[in-house]
Amino acid sequence: MEDQEALGFEHMGLDPRLLQAVADLGWSRPTLIQEKAIPLALEGKDLLARARTGSGKTAAYALPMLQLLLHKKATGPVTEQAVRGLVLVPTKELARQAQSMIQQLAAYCARDVRVANVSAAEDTASQRAMLMEKPDVVVGTPSRILNHLQQDSLKLRDSLELLVVDEADLLFSFGFEDELKSLLCHLPRIYQAFLMSATFNEDVQALKELVLHNPVTLKLQESQLPGPDQLQQFQVVCETEEDKFLLLYALLKLSLIRGKALLFVNTLERGYRLRLFLEQFSIPSCVLNGELPLRSRCHIISQFNQGFYDCVIATDAEILGPPVKSKRRGRGSKGDKASDPESGVARGIDFHHVSAVLNFDLPPTPEAYVHRAGRTARANNPGIVLTFVLPTEQASLAKIEALLSGEGEAPILLPYQFQMEEIESFRYRCRDAMRSVTKQAIREARLKEIKEELLHSEKLKTYFEDNPRDLQLLRHDLPLHPAVVKPHLGNVPDYLVPAALRGLVHPRKKRRKLPAYRKAKKVKTQNPLRDFRHRGKKPKPTAKPS
Repeated sequence: MEDQEALGFEHMGLDPRLLQAVADLGWSRPTLIQEKAIPLALEGKDLLARARTGSGKTAAYALPMLQLLLHKKATGPVTEQAVRGLVLVPTKELARQAQSMIQQLAAYCARDVRVANVSAAEDTASQRAMLMEKPDVVVGTPSRILNHLQQDSLKLRDSLELLVVDEADLLFSFGFEDELKSLLCHLPRIYQAFLMSATFNEDVQALKELVLHNPVTLKLQESQLPGPDQLQQFQVVCETEEDKFLLLYALLKLSLIRGKALLFVNTLERGYRLRLFLEQFSIPSCVLNGELPLRSRCHIISQFNQGFYDCVIATDAEILGPPVKSKRRGRGSKGDKASDPESGVARGIDFHHVSAVLNFDLPPTPEAYVHRAGRTARANNPGIVLTFVLPTEQASLAKIEALLSGEGEAPILLPYQFQMEEIESFRYRCRDAMRSVTKQAIREARLKEIKEELLHSEKLKTYFEDNPRDLQLLRHDLPLHPAVVKPHLGNVPDYLVPAALRGLVHPRKKRRKLPAYRKAKKVKTQNPLRDFRHRGKKPKPTAKPS
């Protein structure tokens, strides 16, 4: 077994077409979860696997699933086309991501293996038409899958061979317990199943008893986050709430944080407050949450990965709070929960090349911190996590450190050495911007964005299908502030920049010089109104010659 663990993808018995797709993705070596899971899955065993976020769990179940489907079609008897693989995920964004990854791995065998996502389209009629073609693999949330099973547009009792439950620890938290139990009644008695999760909790143990049959448990002995050589984690102690806004303004405006950043807050209202605050200083950002239409959320993630935006504000309060045990999903405090219970960004969504994660609000649980920090330092890329902490939150911070460090180990969250007195000259600007972000402004901004995104999502759907290039020009970081933004706050004068930071900050753009002929001849402007503008009066009309 040790020799097998040291081998690469080419020695796992995978189809050459799958190996070619893996090479195109640039994967030279399998990750730890892939090394362990793929050989066991190819042997036909049920798997219960726990691996940290960003460790390659999707490919760990997608590759053996595709291999088994291809092998049966190539060597087995000719059978009728049917759905043989089912992938259950807790959110629509994860369904889209899983479908994309499976399609990339099946790029060279797309004619033999077809993948359908029943959570992507809003129209159930189009989904029924898609399922009538009987794709080999179907991806969706439990509620969508159950809906199609009850309408007989999807039949799995006589054909299903592989069942995958991705992010299994979130399914019950999203309130899918009843749907999942009803869904299992439509499945055959014998099938191979994979449960992939970032944590093992009571919900995962309950799923294990419902879905798996004598499984092999893979509890990888690895830290929940990358090591300090790849991921640097800091805590920033802020004395007041104002200090948090002040420090964030300085970090972003002075370009002390380079590259793409994810800013996490605990509520939707806080997300829009932060966005309107940054707009005062001409710092564009997007708010990603479950109130927006699915197409808008996916479009924001896609453009962020392509480099259109450098800053996305995300909320995970609707996902990572206490498990929802009631039958009505998504119930919670008014104004804090997303309207769509099948949405979320903190878990599983693959943000590309995130340089920094900023916890503007302290995560509600230690597990939430792990899943937030897992958005950066992925695929051997470096990353940094900054967590803003108030003095009253030290007890919660200690729980996070205990989870990360363990007993007797050195602390993981190092103090961020930043001298607040060096940016004290920016405080009056920060207060000026915070006063303009009122509760009324936040309500108007949220309503404005929802209306615009609904228009972009529905009314222009057909147009964007015919003109995909125009879709790339659709921006989600346009100003939302209903009040007048003071233009002088967008620039940082040189005298405000601390002396220790002047070498790190980009210099201001100099004024455009006058042309040489304007200097030599000292030609005055021909517009008389412009000459008298500084005097505050209009020029006297000249008398016409008689």
